[in-house]
Amino acid sequence: MIERSFDGEVLTLTLNRPDKANALTGEMLAALADAVEGIGPDVCAVVLTGAGRVFSAGADLEAARAGLAVDPVWERLSGAIAACPALTVAALNGTAAGGALGMVLASDLRVAVPGASMFYPVMKLGFLPQPSDPARMVEIAGGSAARRVFLAGEKIGAHEAKVLGLLDAIETDVMAAARGMVADACAAGQAHVAAIKGLIPSG
Repeated sequence: MIERSFDGEVLTLTLNRPDKANALTGEMLAALADAVEGIGPDVCAVVLTGAGRVFSAGADLEAARAGLAVDPVWERLSGAIAACPALTVAALNGTAAGGALGMVLASDLRVAVPGASMFYPVMKLGFLPQPSDPARMVEIAGGSAARRVFLAGEKIGAHEAKVLGLLDAIETDVMAAARGMVADACAAGQAHVAAIKGLIPSG
């Protein structure tokens, strides 16, 4: 349910469960973490995207109730993306919800289609968010945005998300946009990407 493709130094990881709105299972999260942690020095960029019209509905609810909601694999994945030496881009083909926001917030750059939104309904569902997710949202968009999303359960549309800094671009063709974003990185190589990333504070 995770499709991997490698083309010209860019590793694309696609959530491929469109019939379930790309709801995430433990196996999918582990496969994503394995892929990011296992990149070689030839990978200059990692692009995360989804099949269909939704990036991800978050955790598969049945799996979440069975323990996935508190599984450390979420933090493992977002931590791997945050520590990745390659340039990471979340190319949102649609809405990103719940725990799926973790990998989005941990990415270096984020682009989404105009109709995408972001929300994290942990208050309504009775789960706690993954510890790093609110912290990263505060770093990117500030405490007010984090409180609106995590406490009030608000949905943030693409245009407001861009104003807040949660998105870097809004494009109809997110994969083409992602390709443009990583072009210079791929010309430079992973070592140079990692060196520059190390000079940029988070947030």
